[in-house]
Amino acid sequence: MSYPVNFSHVGISVPDIEKAMQFYIKALGFYHIAGPIEVNENEDNHLSFISKKIYGQGWKKFKFAHLSSADGIGLEIFEFANNSEKKSDNSSFKTSVFHFCVQHPNIEEMIERIVSHGGKETMPPQEMYPGKKLYKMAFTEDPFGNSIEIYTHAYELQNVGNNGSIT
Repeated sequence: MSYPVNFSHVGISVPDIEKAMQFYIKALGFYHIAGPIEVNENEDNHLSFISKKIYGQGWKKFKFAHLSSADGIGLEIFEFANNSEKKSDNSSFKTSVFHFCVQHPNIEEMIERIVSHGGKETMPPQEMYPGKKLYKMAFTEDPFGNSIEIYTHAYELQNVGNNGSIT
């Protein structure tokens, strides 16, 4: 028998790490843990050594920062020097991580904060179980097009009592 793992963090790439940090700290309330830290490919230090193992050759340099949600899940933000994309492709029809989800009891307030800090609403709040449960969901984007889903409820409550059905 295997046991489930704990979720540690998710990493995202952005074209402007300072703007991204301000967005995730001010709009979503993430805690600033560390960074931005700059890593250069041509330096002789441990971070450069590890990064070469992860990214191979040709990345030149990058900055990264660590943030944390209220429940201790990390958000690692990267700005690579050779990032040529200003917006995320963010396609659910390609193999990729195409969204992550945060939880907030007042979904409308969270959307307002996201929009007021440069993000956008891509799907307004929807009742998930009309007439049965008060659960809502919505979709938004950060200023770089990374998709952020919002739930009013804990993930594990999603299908409790519905036999796996959302209808």
